[in-house]
Amino acid sequence: MVRHFASNAITLLILAMTLVGGIIAWGGSQMDKPGDFSDDVVFEVKPGETLGSVSKRLDEGGLISSEKIFRLGTRYSGNAQNLKLGEYKVPAFASMNEIMDIIVSGKSLVYQVTIPEGLTSFQVVARMNEEPLLTGEILEIPPEGSLAPNTYSVNKGDTRASLIRRMTLAQHKIITEAWALRAEGLPLATFDDALTLASIIEKETGVNSERELVASVFINRLNLGMKLQTDPTVIYGVTKGKGNLGRGLRQSELRTKTEWNTYVIEGLPVTPIANPGKAAIEAALNPATTNFVFFVADGTGGHAFAETIGQHNKNVRAWRKIEAKKRAAEAAAKDE
Repeated sequence: MVRHFASNAITLLILAMTLVGGIIAWGGSQMDKPGDFSDDVVFEVKPGETLGSVSKRLDEGGLISSEKIFRLGTRYSGNAQNLKLGEYKVPAFASMNEIMDIIVSGKSLVYQVTIPEGLTSFQVVARMNEEPLLTGEILEIPPEGSLAPNTYSVNKGDTRASLIRRMTLAQHKIITEAWALRAEGLPLATFDDALTLASIIEKETGVNSERELVASVFINRLNLGMKLQTDPTVIYGVTKGKGNLGRGLRQSELRTKTEWNTYVIEGLPVTPIANPGKAAIEAALNPATTNFVFFVADGTGGHAFAETIGQHNKNVRAWRKIEAKKRAAEAAAKDE
């Protein structure tokens, strides 16, 4: 009797184990079965989501064949607590196992945020606040010149504050390395001096080949005790970096003393007037060796440089002729 009972129990246990094994095998085959969707899909794991809510949304979106099987399969694999928030690209026909691997990988979609050279810190913050990929607040405007312009890779949901930190660290690295390789005898005592001069160079020219020439003009002027007399510093004194002037400078503004107006003050402004890029910083610390102390636009997008006031006045007259022709052409176009 006992032997018969034990035999039946063993038989039932074997059947149960066979059944469980069959269910597991079937579930595994379902997890490996290709999906029914024919297009790549972007799926987001949102902050605070659980396996249950993710499984439900995957099922509702037609990416998995069974919410329950996906949930059990993920638990069975030990990945229930490994979901990583972010946006993920799910390729067409991906199996549930492949989808699970994707959303626990942490390899979410990467986007690009570009901060151009020459923006003020106020403008950088304004641009970041308009970027829908980023989250959170920037509690204060970073010091002028402290942010490295560049194209940064970000994930959706990254904080604006974290990008500011990355830009600050990047700028510190750039100025530190450039400072170590600076030319001898520059009239620049600190990192801030270098960043201030670089910001002026950044605003004066976008032509790669002439940054060192523009830098040489300002270095020569500083060495000679001449005022820098550069319009972008006057503009910054008017706007405080909070926007573009949107018009030409007035004579009264050129004469009004601010901490940035280099037509009035001696030497460098009190702070940078923008966030300079790496090329402008390197130019400020390794200027060309010239005797130039003047430059003016030449009509090609670049500048004409001069060593004497006579040469400079000749270049200015040429520029004014170019401006006059341009105005005449614009007037004729309006009359047509």
